[in-house]
Amino acid sequence: MFSPSTSAVAGSLGLSALCAILPLIGFFIFLMVLKMKAHWSAIASVGVALVTGILLFKMPAQLAVLSLTQGIAFGLFPVVYIIWMAVWVYDLTVKSGRFEDLRTIFSKIGRGDMRVQAMLIGFAFGGLLEALAGFGAPIAIVAAMLLAIGLKPMKAVLVTFVANASPVAFGAMAIPVTTAGLLNQIPGDQVAAMVGRQVSLIALVVPFVLALIMDGMRGVRQTWPMALTLGVAFGGGQFLASNYFSYVLTDVVACLISLTAGVLLLRVWKPTTPQEQASEIDASKLHLSTSNAALALFPYVLIVVVFSITSLWRIGFDLPAALNSTAIKIEWPGLHGNLVNEAGEPITNTIFNFNWLSTPGTILFFCGLITALVYGATSQNGQYPMSLGKALKALGEGAYKMRYSALTIAAVMGLAYVMNMSGQTASIGAFLAATGAIFPLLSPILGWIGTWVTGSATSANALFSQMQATTAQQVGVSQTLLIGANTAGATLGKMMSPQTLTIAATTVEMENGERKIMAKAWKYSLGLLVYICIIVYLQSTPILSWMVVG
Repeated sequence: MFSPSTSAVAGSLGLSALCAILPLIGFFIFLMVLKMKAHWSAIASVGVALVTGILLFKMPAQLAVLSLTQGIAFGLFPVVYIIWMAVWVYDLTVKSGRFEDLRTIFSKIGRGDMRVQAMLIGFAFGGLLEALAGFGAPIAIVAAMLLAIGLKPMKAVLVTFVANASPVAFGAMAIPVTTAGLLNQIPGDQVAAMVGRQVSLIALVVPFVLALIMDGMRGVRQTWPMALTLGVAFGGGQFLASNYFSYVLTDVVACLISLTAGVLLLRVWKPTTPQEQASEIDASKLHLSTSNAALALFPYVLIVVVFSITSLWRIGFDLPAALNSTAIKIEWPGLHGNLVNEAGEPITNTIFNFNWLSTPGTILFFCGLITALVYGATSQNGQYPMSLGKALKALGEGAYKMRYSALTIAAVMGLAYVMNMSGQTASIGAFLAATGAIFPLLSPILGWIGTWVTGSATSANALFSQMQATTAQQVGVSQTLLIGANTAGATLGKMMSPQTLTIAATTVEMENGERKIMAKAWKYSLGLLVYICIIVYLQSTPILSWMVVG
């Protein structure tokens, strides 16, 4: 048996934390300095994590390797599976020829201004996808849709990353918040209320950052009415739903309010659009029939409807519970029961959840299948060619196209599991928690690190929310404040996660583009992290203590 320790290296927490960051530093050096391909960088980092875990954290080699295998399995299912299916749905619009219709629609919606379109698609619509699906699917879908309106690959990725920061805390029907509440035996609605009072402040500034990414300060000056409208509507929706409605539906409510507000604003306001920010398609000169418009949007509307039904339907019977009941719980052979906590109790992270039916990947597969059948039945004299055979061929082509990305993701998740189960990640968290009264200022950094390593805000809360609650008692602040801070920080680490970088690079077809994306994305991730750190610290003082729940 093995019990992870946060002071495994020479009995020192500081040395343990310093050694624990070696795999992350290694990944950065391999990718950014040595300029190795992403999959080789990830594999090399796994080697660093294994050596660190076995030699320095005293984890038995067999258990370290088994932790790696479970992480690889999780990387392939559900993560790679979800991305594969999400990209397939997008590919169907391209293969069928409805890609151009989709570009025309969004050009019309944004009155021909790509900056406005990017806000509506990335922020409002993308948030809806995050609310319903999560687990990387929104990154793939939104980045692909932004490419469709004419954005360059790098801008499409940056807009997607920053826009995705706002809804992640309540993504996948608020799983990160629910997880934090369950682990700390605090009502989920209490945690959600606190998180809503933090991430809604992120939502207020995100549209302005998107305008900055798209067109610098000129973009901010020319599109601020839309940025303000979407920020207030989305942030206000998050606050109201998380505090006074159903926190599970927080992002759904926020997105619907912001989409509605944005469309209504466009009825009375038109941005000044420079030539280089105009859509590549002049929608005013194109006529698109209602049926063709509906078919171009069909896959994405279908995704929203199907995910809403599978996540919310409880009339007559509980559909989400029925789908979840089909999951197969696999006690990872050789690992389960041999990893224990300080009390000698087996940890539950060694149980692999094979949720083959309820995973977003399977739901996206059925959405793709329905899309293929509908597109095949509505082909117009070869203008929109599609058949089930052509769709399945595209599915196979997609798998081949993302083979190296799948290898990268599997390796990164293996890295995360080795770091988590050997105690490396916990050592980093414990070191930060030892800072005492200044800890509220640093609290969101723990969540940020958790998502950076695992690619999941849910995993970040699973790793650090209990530590946040314990530290809160030690430094004399509210537990919900710091648990919320962990969740808020976690939303901003996603754009730095190797897993997310690979998803984005695959979607926009930037071969080995992870390094280039990271070089651009870090400043937005860290800038927003500093912003939320200051907010949390002020909430721990009399200045903003009135915002604290519990």
